[in-house]
Amino acid sequence: QVQLVESGGGSVQPGGSLRLSCAASGFFVRSYVMCWYRQAPGKERELVARITSDGAGVGTNYADSVKDRFTISRDNGKNTVYLQMNSLKPEDTAVYYCSRGGIYWGQGTQVTVSS
Repeated sequence: QVQLVESGGGSVQPGGSLRLSCAASGFFVRSYVMCWYRQAPGKERELVARITSDGAGVGTNYADSVKDRFTISRDNGKNTVYLQMNSLKPEDTAVYYCSRGGIYWGQGTQVTVSS
């Protein structure tokens, strides 16, 4: 069955970096649109980044709030999707979720940015 397992979250100071990983099983990440969402306390879940399937060419989209700081990528050999997060800000603090097209979800990984 479809499974998504996130890892790589943690606590970091403002300006720091983290790389989140989403290991997939039960399907090939290259064949689907893959997304990273986040949800901060008291806020709605928001789309952070998405990457298209191989058949559609390698296309990526980002929320304005993370553009030029976050990078989504995919390693087809490892069947894993990544989110490289640089120049982190306190407002990036949230639980980050990996998703296959907004239908299948991982359990989430906490990212906390604080001095």
